[in-house]
Amino acid sequence: MAELTFSENEMIVSKTDIKGKITYGNYLFLKMAGYEESEIIGAPHNIIRHPDMPKVIFKLLWEYITKGNEVYAYVVNKSKNGDYYWVFVNITASYNEKGKIIGYYSVRRKPTQQAMSIIKPLYKQLISAEKKGGIEASSQILNELVKKSGGRYDKFILSI
Repeated sequence: MAELTFSENEMIVSKTDIKGKITYGNYLFLKMAGYEESEIIGAPHNIIRHPDMPKVIFKLLWEYITKGNEVYAYVVNKSKNGDYYWVFVNITASYNEKGKIIGYYSVRRKPTQQAMSIIKPLYKQLISAEKKGGIEASSQILNELVKKSGGRYDKFILSI
């Protein structure tokens, strides 16, 4: 499968409901994912989850966003035909007028090569740990790395 890329001046945007079902995707989201709008609206966002994406990262993302916290991460996504693309994502909660979370807003940019030189080997290590010891094993590795970087996941990611 081929790696897809996009310009550093472009942004991939999508929105989901609180369960992670897609409610909106901009043109670039549809293009990179390889889906028609009619195929993807209402589908679970994990329709584009790549098998080389560590489960511990998604666990962490959900922990952040369900509490209303903004989160950044590096993610490898899979397009409909099996191609893949890397993104640097920022996810924030969307609220109704009463302050209740009603969904999530995701904006993705092209990651830097410097970041990829750190993230790709880390994710391989996390995937390997998950295959041997489950999400607990990969979580331990990630927690140790974050601890060495000041103790916060967001600081670690933004330092890359």
